[in-house]
Amino acid sequence: MGIRLVVGLGNPGKEYERTRHNAGFWLVERFAQANGIALRKDPKFKALVGKTAGGVWLLQPQTFMNLSGQPVQMLAGFFKLKPEEVLVVHDELDFEPGVARLKQGGGIAGHNGLKDISQRLASHDYWRLRLGVGKPPPGREGADYVLEKPPAEEKSAIDAAIDKALALLPAMLAGDMQGAMNKLHTEEKPPAKKEPEKKTPPVKEPVKKEPERKAAVPAAEAAAKPAETKPEKKGLFGIFGKK
Repeated sequence: MGIRLVVGLGNPGKEYERTRHNAGFWLVERFAQANGIALRKDPKFKALVGKTAGGVWLLQPQTFMNLSGQPVQMLAGFFKLKPEEVLVVHDELDFEPGVARLKQGGGIAGHNGLKDISQRLASHDYWRLRLGVGKPPPGREGADYVLEKPPAEEKSAIDAAIDKALALLPAMLAGDMQGAMNKLHTEEKPPAKKEPEKKTPPVKEPVKKEPERKAAVPAAEAAAKPAETKPEKKGLFGIFGKK
């Protein structure tokens, strides 16, 4: 079963358009622009509404976050859409900027937009595309944090996550949720850096000292050299003479 309604959550008005809470709006707007879809205000549904060439509805509630479920309920009821045919895109405090995750059902983690949608649809079975915006610093309330503009570095990371999600959105609309999840949840790791090979210096073999050789005496010189004579042993008669 494919997706027939994509809901981007956020707050209407210039003062909110760049805040973290409008991450869902950002994705739907970029998808509409990339596909040449006009999002027009429809008073009947209290939302900006558009439609893809394949018949999938795009919805941006204009009732503020706490009442997001009202437009979703009205459009889903009018076109007889089931909760599992609805994909809600929203900001997520539990993930760092740059992370995007897809799931069906589960808890709402204190998100007021999800809370209202679940109550009005009487179901948690709709799909959720969660865009990480990071946790507030210690001592800060989440409600205030999401209504602030993220610094440039965080915004760049959120945009990168939106890019990755948009690349997989056609698969989600076609109903290949498992395939989209597998790719979306796979972290791309940079290739491992190869350490330069350490060249070991060649081992120098100890120089072997050759035994000293005595110079050979030439044969002619040896022949000319008189033979050594042993001293003659003289006895007592040799010393005193013979009598």
